[in-house]
Amino acid sequence: MFLIDVSAWSLKNVIIRLLTATVLGGVIGIDRGAKRRGGGARTDAVVCLGAALIMMTGQYIEVLYPGLSDIARMSAQVISGVGFLGAGSILVSGHQVKGLTSAAGIWFCACIGLAVGVGFIDGAVAATMILLAGLHLLPLLEEKIYQYSRYVSLYVEADEGGASADFLHYLKMDGCKIDRFDVDKSGSVQSFTILTTVRLPKELNRDEYIEELSRLNGIRSIDIM
Repeated sequence: MFLIDVSAWSLKNVIIRLLTATVLGGVIGIDRGAKRRGGGARTDAVVCLGAALIMMTGQYIEVLYPGLSDIARMSAQVISGVGFLGAGSILVSGHQVKGLTSAAGIWFCACIGLAVGVGFIDGAVAATMILLAGLHLLPLLEEKIYQYSRYVSLYVEADEGGASADFLHYLKMDGCKIDRFDVDKSGSVQSFTILTTVRLPKELNRDEYIEELSRLNGIRSIDIM
């Protein structure tokens, strides 16, 4: 049924599962670390190995005490409990949120560990390969698609006064559809920030229009998020 069958309970299969979980977690972590992202080989390997051990422990309890163990409940606790690691890797810096992919990667390592722990090595290896391919190919696809998108999210720094009203009026006059327009005045008393998502009309060139917006009175800078 599978290329690799380690479902039988034996010392050899236990070692194979533990080593496989460590290797797969380490490979995912190395890929993230090479891009200078959160997680890293050690963190991902430990999460993957720990999840595999929990699944194997549940299976071992079932072997010793048939009917008294709930393997599915133990695996569910791993899936929910690993969330604290993911939350710790998410950082909010200014107008950017970083670490979401790293958090998802840690959660994914836990899933891989559970699969390996129960003996589903074929699926774990295939899922790891698909993940690594996706992490490298999807950014290229996103870049190709997003350059044709008419939606743009902007981070605007403006002077205190009527700059926000003028900026909003200018967008509406040019036919832009505004999905979000948030003003934050918690920073400097002489300036504030605007977070906005707009849909540009087809006749407007995105880069040229943003350059035009940056020259409005009271606008200090504009960045695309």
